[in-house]
Amino acid sequence: MIFALETSCDDTCAAVITSAGEVRANVISSQGVHDRYGGVVPEIASRHHLELIGRVVDQALRMAAISLDGVDLVAVTQGPGLVAALLVGVATAKAIAAPFELPLAPVDHLHGHIAASFLAPFPFEPPFLSLIASGGHTLLAHVVDHGPRPRLLGQTLDDAAGEAFDKGARLLGLGYPGGPALERLARGGDPAAFRFPTAARLEGLDFSFAGLKTALLYRVRELGDEETARRRADLAASYQDAIVESLAIRVERALAQTGIGRLSIGGGVAANGPLRRRLGELGVELDVPPPALCTDNAAMIASAARFVEPLPYPEYLTLEVYASGERLLAA
Repeated sequence: MIFALETSCDDTCAAVITSAGEVRANVISSQGVHDRYGGVVPEIASRHHLELIGRVVDQALRMAAISLDGVDLVAVTQGPGLVAALLVGVATAKAIAAPFELPLAPVDHLHGHIAASFLAPFPFEPPFLSLIASGGHTLLAHVVDHGPRPRLLGQTLDDAAGEAFDKGARLLGLGYPGGPALERLARGGDPAAFRFPTAARLEGLDFSFAGLKTALLYRVRELGDEETARRRADLAASYQDAIVESLAIRVERALAQTGIGRLSIGGGVAANGPLRRRLGELGVELDVPPPALCTDNAAMIASAARFVEPLPYPEYLTLEVYASGERLLAA
C-alpha cells in the first residue's frame, strides 16, 4: 500500500492506493478561508494544514481500512508550491515513515497531475500529450513514459489559466476560487457577445493570459458599473470562451506537430465543462480524470510515487522542499 500526502497550496490531502493504482481512499480537505482575501494567503494556508493534517491522515486510513503497519511506501509532494505549506506535508510524511523505517518517495506536483491518468480502473498509458492547467501552472508536455521527466512543449509566459479565471472573476465581483463561480455565471451568457484576445498570434506552444485579463479590465471600465452589472453573464461567457480557445489552440498545434492522437488533461481547470467539451471535439483519444483527481489531491501523488526512486531511511530525514517547477520543466 502507498500512503501519500499533498499540501502544496490550500488543500490538505491524504490518500491510499495499491501498487496497481487502485484508489482505496482519497481525502481532500479544502480550507475555505481564503475567499475573504480573494486568493490564498500562504501563512494562513500553512497554519490550517497544521490543524487539518492529523484528521485527514486518520480519515484516509479509516477509509482504506488499514493502519500504518499496512503501509509499504510513503509519498509526499516535494514541490512546486508554497514553501510553508509544503513543509507541513513533508514533515508529516517523515514522521509517518521514519518510525517504521519505511521508504519515502518525494514527488513533483506536476508529475502528480500527469500521473492521475495512470490510476485504475482505466489507466491511460503513454505516449500521449498532457495539458496541465491550474491556478499556478499551465503547460503542455509530451509524456513518453510513466516517469517524472516528460518533454516540455510549452508553458505559460505570465499568468496561469486558473489565475486568469480567478482574476477575471474578481473583476466581475465574484468570489474565490473564481473558476467555478465564473463558469456558473457564464452559463447564462453569450460567449460571442464580446471579443477577447486568445494570443493566437503568439507563435509556438507557449501560453499567455496577461493580455486577456487586461482586456477584461478595460472593457469593464468602458462599460461602467451599471452596464457591467447588466451584462456580467455575457462578459463571463466571452472571457471564459477566450481562455478555453487559448488552451485549445495550443493543444491543436501540439497534436499537429507531434502527430500524437492521444491527449490527457489535468489540473483544476480541467474540471471546466466548456474546456472538456472543446477538447472533446478534437477527434483524438481523450483522457479526463474525474474532477476529484483534477484538482489538487493525494491520489495523484501516490500514483506518481510508483514511478520515482524512493529514498531509504534515514536518507530522507534531510529532504527539503522547492517552490518552483524548474526541476520538472528543465527536463
